[in-house]
Amino acid sequence: MTESGPAPQTVDELRVAILDRYDGFSKRLQQIGRYVLDHPDDLALETLAVIAERADVQPSAIVRFAKALGYPGASPMQRVLRDGFLAGHGALGYGERVRQFKASTGKPGRDDVGELLAEFADGDILALQNLQQSVGRTDMVAAVRLIDEADTLYIMGFRRAFPVAAYLAYSFQQVGKRTVFMDGVAGLSRQQAATMTDRDLLVAISYHPYSEETIEAVGMARAADAQILSITDSLVAPIAKLSTQTLQVHEAEVRNFRSLAASICLAQTLVIGLAFQRDRGRKGRRKSKS
Repeated sequence: MTESGPAPQTVDELRVAILDRYDGFSKRLQQIGRYVLDHPDDLALETLAVIAERADVQPSAIVRFAKALGYPGASPMQRVLRDGFLAGHGALGYGERVRQFKASTGKPGRDDVGELLAEFADGDILALQNLQQSVGRTDMVAAVRLIDEADTLYIMGFRRAFPVAAYLAYSFQQVGKRTVFMDGVAGLSRQQAATMTDRDLLVAISYHPYSEETIEAVGMARAADAQILSITDSLVAPIAKLSTQTLQVHEAEVRNFRSLAASICLAQTLVIGLAFQRDRGRKGRRKSKS
């Protein structure tokens, strides 16, 4: 791939450039693009050799990726990410804490239940701190607006995402929002998705490896002109690319087990955010009548 346009000069410009050009990248460059989007702390703080090993690519491939975005090499791209982290106050410390945490887990002598609890708790704390950085106020306001304006919520999440979907379906019903929980019982998820209209919202939750049923439902929602809110682990996940809005969540991974603490926290915030917004709307209507 040849260079295309001026090189991005900010983290936001770099993210937009990768998303815009992602489908045109080769499979290898897509692999690197996803890694840059999902692990920007590594790109900002590590050497090219370390990044290449973690991304499972050759260092020369990272250089080709940077040149495809208009940089003369990998270092200027890393500098953009590093400058963004330094300007973000505390993000650099977060990246260091993540690496220290990964280095400390699974060591000999840390196999009793008490140590396991400490490891999982520490991992979840880091994931929750990252959630505050990856999902901002503007993202939450937009997501709650999508939910509030929909006639009916369709909520879907299979396998590891199922507990998050079940919690959202139950909780939105509790605050009075018309909700369809697409649980796929008897293999009817496709039939459930077929009832969506352009007045509805599909809330799709999926993490790598992504559920084929959820990907299909997102495609059907798009065909029906329904709005789509995705909760997933990558901005280039199959469901993210078709969504109206994507909320990105990076969960903790401890001894090859991934948590759901950050996803549940995000789900709770969406539900309570909707309840607050509806309460403000009711108070506003009462004032206008008085």
